[in-house]
Amino acid sequence: MVRLTRIYTRGGDKGETSLGDGSRTPKQALRVAAFGTVDEANAAIGLARLHAQGEVDAALARIQNDLFDLGADLCTPEGGARGAKALRIQPAQVERLEREIDAWNADLAPLDSFVLPGGTACAAHLHLARTVVRRAERLVAELAVGETVNAEALKYLNRLSCCGAPEPIAEPQRGYELTCTKYLPSLCARAQFLAALHQSGSDQGAP
Repeated sequence: MVRLTRIYTRGGDKGETSLGDGSRTPKQALRVAAFGTVDEANAAIGLARLHAQGEVDAALARIQNDLFDLGADLCTPEGGARGAKALRIQPAQVERLEREIDAWNADLAPLDSFVLPGGTACAAHLHLARTVVRRAERLVAELAVGETVNAEALKYLNRLSCCGAPEPIAEPQRGYELTCTKYLPSLCARAQFLAALHQSGSDQGAP
């Protein structure tokens, strides 16, 4: 459990910060940029949760907890003083993403073109989150060129990120359609689908 007894430490006043193993590094270091961008992605997902409900909100909450683990993983170098006992992203976390992606996309027809980001408020925020996750993935991949990085950390970001974009459809009873193989666009489409179902029910109940 994290226990904060003091909010400011003055330790970063000269442009350095402490890593998880206690070593000091410049704040502009690639490793700091990587785990800082993971933190940014977590914040973006938090915004999406303001517009999410039910299974979508629960899925995003799991992701936010995973991203805390990922940040802890990246801020503790594998070869450092505490590397062997550090919290690391595990294969099971990557596998859970894959199972949920498969479940959400089991019966979906693919799109044959990209679509503009947007849709519902939740979907729009998830579009933004996926771009931040993509940036985090690029930074971690660059970090891995020069330093040892947990392979599961990079896999996790890859599954979480997006290679396509979701699109809401006019007939919610037909399901939702998107071109994607990864988590956030799948979840984005799910959020739009549920919103469309809700709207359809409201329209049918209107006098």
